[in-house]
Amino acid sequence: MAPLPLDDVTVVEIDSWMAAPSAAAILADLGATVVKVEPLTGDPMRDKTRSVRLPDGSDPARSSFDYQFDVTNRGKRSIAVDLDTAAGQEVVRRLCASAQVFVCNLLPHRQQRFGMDPATLLGVNPKLVHATLTGFGTGGPDAGRPGFDVTAFFGRSGLYDAMREGPDGDVPMARPAQGDYTTGLALVSTILSALRLAERTGEGQVVETSLYHTAVWTQACDYSVSVIDQAPLRPRARGQQILATANRFRCGDGKWVVVNMPEEKAWPLFARTIGREDWLTEERFATVRSRFQNMAELVEGIDEALSLHSRDEWGEIFDGAGVIWGPVLGLHEVVADPQAEAAGLFPETSHPAIGTYRTVASPIRFHTAPVGPRSPAPALGADTREVLAAAGYRSAEIDALVETGVVASPEPA
Repeated sequence: MAPLPLDDVTVVEIDSWMAAPSAAAILADLGATVVKVEPLTGDPMRDKTRSVRLPDGSDPARSSFDYQFDVTNRGKRSIAVDLDTAAGQEVVRRLCASAQVFVCNLLPHRQQRFGMDPATLLGVNPKLVHATLTGFGTGGPDAGRPGFDVTAFFGRSGLYDAMREGPDGDVPMARPAQGDYTTGLALVSTILSALRLAERTGEGQVVETSLYHTAVWTQACDYSVSVIDQAPLRPRARGQQILATANRFRCGDGKWVVVNMPEEKAWPLFARTIGREDWLTEERFATVRSRFQNMAELVEGIDEALSLHSRDEWGEIFDGAGVIWGPVLGLHEVVADPQAEAAGLFPETSHPAIGTYRTVASPIRFHTAPVGPRSPAPALGADTREVLAAAGYRSAEIDALVETGVVASPEPA
C-alpha cells in the first residue's frame, strides 16, 4: 500500500465538540496516529446524534449509530483520563513525550491548570507542535471567553449580520458546526506548516487559530474594505442587488438557481437566454445603473420568465447558452449528485456493529495516496490499556490507574 502523508506522526488530542476534533480527524485521514484523550464521562459530543430515519426502519443499530460523532472522530484511538488528578496529567505528558503534535481546545487558564500549556509540554518534548483552537484567541480581553461557532464564528465576526436579507432582515441561523469545520481546516493547515518548520529547525512550535479569526478571514473580501472605511455593511435583498446577472431566482417548480456573471457583457446573453431580449432596448433596463435603480421590478420579471421551466430544465438551457449558473440543491439532492460521486465526497466505510455506511470526505485528495477514513470513531476508553502500554506503563501500573479511577477502560483489569 502507498504511504500516507502523516503515517509517521503521532497526535495527542484533548478537545471536545467539533472544531478541534474535526482537525484531528483530518490528520487521521492523512495517516496520523491520533490519541483522543477524553474525560471519564467522554467527549460531550458523544450520543448527541440526530436519529437517522432509515427507509424500512428495520435496523435499530444503524438508526441509533452516532454518525455525527463518527465523522468528527473517525480513525482515532480513545483513552479516558481524569485530568483533575496529578497522575492523569502525568499520563498526558508521557504521551506527549513521544508525540509530534498536541491539539487542544482548552482555554489558556485550563491549559495552565492541567499542565498542558506550551511551556510545560515543550519542556517535556522540545520538538512538539503545540496547537490550540479557541473561540477568540489566547490573548486579549476575551481570551478566557468560551465560544461556539454560532457565537464566535457567525455572531462576533459580523458574518450573521452580513448574511441578513436586507439591513432590517432577521438574523439567520447557521447549520450545525459550519464554523467548527471551517476552523478545523484552518487548524490543519497551521499544524502542517508547523510540522514543516519544526522539521527544518529541530525546534517545537506553538501555534493557534480561533473561530473568530477564521470567520473574519472567510470575509476577507468585505473586510479589506471595511478595515479602511469602517462603514457598516449594507446587506442587500434580492431586489437590491447591484447586478441582475449575479443573483438568485425561483424557477417554475419552486426550486432555485444562482446566476453569477459579474460583467456588463453578460446581461445581453442572460436576457436573450431567458426569452426577454425585449429588455435590451428598454430604457429602465438599458444600463447597469438603470437596472440597479429598477432591480426589484427586474427580479420579479426574471422570476416570471423562469416560471416557464423547472430548475433542471433551465439548467440545460443555461448550459447550452453559456450562462454561468448553479442549482440550489437540498442536502438530500447533493448526496445523490453524480458530481459528488465522481469527486468522492461521500465515501463508504464500515463499522463492526452496523456494517458499511457512507460518510463525508474531508476536502483533501491525493492522487498517489489513499487519504480518507480508515476506521470508525472509537468507543470511550477503548484503547486506554494499549496506548498506556505503548507509552511505557507496565501492566501493574495500568491496573492501578484503572482501579484508582485515574483512567477508564472497558476491558477487564
